[in-house]
Amino acid sequence: MKSLAECDTHGCGCCEAHDHAHDHTHEEGGRAEILKLIIGSVVFGVGLALSLLLGPNPSITSTILPSIVPYIPIALFVAAYIIFGGEIVLRAAKNIARGQVFDENFLMSVATLGAFAIGEYPEAVAVMLFFQVGEYFQGLAVRRSKKSIADLMDIRPDYANLVRDGEIVRVSPDTVGIGDIIMVKPGEKIPLDGVVIEGESMLDTSALTGESVPRRTSVHDAVLSGCINQNGVLTIKVTKTFGESTVAKIIDLVENASSKKAPTENFITKFARYYTPVVVGLAALIAVIPPLFMGGMWADWINRGLIFLVISCPCALVISIPLSFFGGIGGASRKGVLVKGGNYLEALNDLDIVVFDKTGTLTKGVFEVTDIEPTNGFSEGEVLRLAATVEALSSHPIALSISKAYAIREASAKDTPQEAHKRHAEIDTATLSEYDEIAGHGISVNANGKSLLAGNHKLMTLKGVSCKEMKSIGTTVYVAADGVFAGHIVIADEIKPDSHKAIDTLKAKGVRKTAMLTGDNPQIAEAVANELNIDEVYAGLLPHQKIELMEKFSEQKHPKGKLAFVGDGINDAPVLARADIGIAMGGLGSDAAIEAADIVLMTDEPSKLAEAIDIARFTKRIVWQNIIFALGVKGLFMLLGALGVASMWEAVFADVGVALLAVLNASRVGRDRSTRP
Repeated sequence: MKSLAECDTHGCGCCEAHDHAHDHTHEEGGRAEILKLIIGSVVFGVGLALSLLLGPNPSITSTILPSIVPYIPIALFVAAYIIFGGEIVLRAAKNIARGQVFDENFLMSVATLGAFAIGEYPEAVAVMLFFQVGEYFQGLAVRRSKKSIADLMDIRPDYANLVRDGEIVRVSPDTVGIGDIIMVKPGEKIPLDGVVIEGESMLDTSALTGESVPRRTSVHDAVLSGCINQNGVLTIKVTKTFGESTVAKIIDLVENASSKKAPTENFITKFARYYTPVVVGLAALIAVIPPLFMGGMWADWINRGLIFLVISCPCALVISIPLSFFGGIGGASRKGVLVKGGNYLEALNDLDIVVFDKTGTLTKGVFEVTDIEPTNGFSEGEVLRLAATVEALSSHPIALSISKAYAIREASAKDTPQEAHKRHAEIDTATLSEYDEIAGHGISVNANGKSLLAGNHKLMTLKGVSCKEMKSIGTTVYVAADGVFAGHIVIADEIKPDSHKAIDTLKAKGVRKTAMLTGDNPQIAEAVANELNIDEVYAGLLPHQKIELMEKFSEQKHPKGKLAFVGDGINDAPVLARADIGIAMGGLGSDAAIEAADIVLMTDEPSKLAEAIDIARFTKRIVWQNIIFALGVKGLFMLLGALGVASMWEAVFADVGVALLAVLNASRVGRDRSTRP
């Protein structure tokens, strides 16, 4: 789970104010903030109205309640101040107790309490009101993050079928011990790591390795928890307890990896370290030096010092900075990029290394026939028909992709898509005999008296068929008829057309290194990386190995650079949580990956990351425009306040004007053409 510190986009400490409320739902927190703003604004508004109505000398009602009436507006201002600023004053007091004196909480507390001391009640409340508005917008960005990652991860097994005294008992996985025997039925998750002692099946391992093609498993094979059993019944001897199993380790990685992330430290926090003690010191000098050495009136110069403090309150910055990021987040969402916090949008400005998953991220994640190479007088159509005939009885994904390609190729113009996809059923399976599926090799079958083969190169060697071993991006299926090599078919997870653009654009925008981590075959991974011009590639990885490599990349990045990981599978969730910026594919990606990510590309186009970088850079320009503008105006009015030209109301009005102009400028992020879809 992301820490609250990581959610803080402007460093004002407002996330700290939500520590207790964070235990409740995000919806309740949002409603509580709105309710506080409404109640406080009503109380403040009534106080202002009464103050203006009664004036400095409330003669209208003084005959009725002469001793109480003048204090009613003051009481309302105090109540509104407590509603808006009570937490800030309390936070400042706690920080002082910890030795952290000069921060923005201290500055606003001293300035507003000073305003109360000199009778400027509305101004004190207005300062806190503007701070709460800024905090509310910050909360909107924080609430984009959803529930705990682990709660939504669906790889955690609910039960285990324990074989006990010849009977099957459904128990909790954490009650099963090493050496116990469990049974896994078709469609169930493997609850614990173990070794198959009986049965044969195909396992969906995508939750662990990211590979789309299921793996065949049989007796003596080791199996990992989190995999899904697709067809046969497996009897497994448990080799690890649930706490030590693969699925438990993945969940632990997701829950704890985010604690290693370095939260982005924003301008307002850095600025406040120097700004706050400086303005407090200047205010003290304004209040003390003239009366001591220049003969000034103490009351006049103390008033000027407090006005100086009120003007110096950074509420315009507190509002404009998160609003600028919020505008950037809104603009990004309209481009199909969901950013879960302003700090992640800011971090995109400093991308140094980008690491990609392969399957479903750079590739489509769907296996299709990409190439047919006939030989020895056979045509492409004949090679495909022979392969489809051999694979007609198989439910393997590779067999299904060949059948689909055959159906589409054979479809006539009058066929509907539904008829075309049923074309493979026209292969008369009744004519097939001597069907033999050779584990790790392929299939041999007799069709109308003709001996057909379809499988890998080892099958051809086993059956004495002469052919050259091919190297290609994907799985190669070799086809033979009556001992004669007919050709080969390449079945591959196609590279997304958008992937080339993504890698090229990222490098053009200053990303120093790109890398790919995948659980897929090393040969296929190398071929994909070479085609996309990716700098480094690591294949055949399990989740904990990806984490180890991410640690390595983290050490290689520039000191101020950021490390991003782009992935889509459940197996990517721990790596997404570990990266400085985790980026998930939202269209086809798993819930766990999307929950673990800081940024979600809703269209599954990796090039959207480059567009997000453009938005981040534009947002940063707007932020700095607001910072320079706000500080410039504040500097001018602080000078006027010190000279006695600006009154408290003029100071607050100037501050409100700066805030409104900053808000309008921040809204450009969402309206600018560079952020429109």
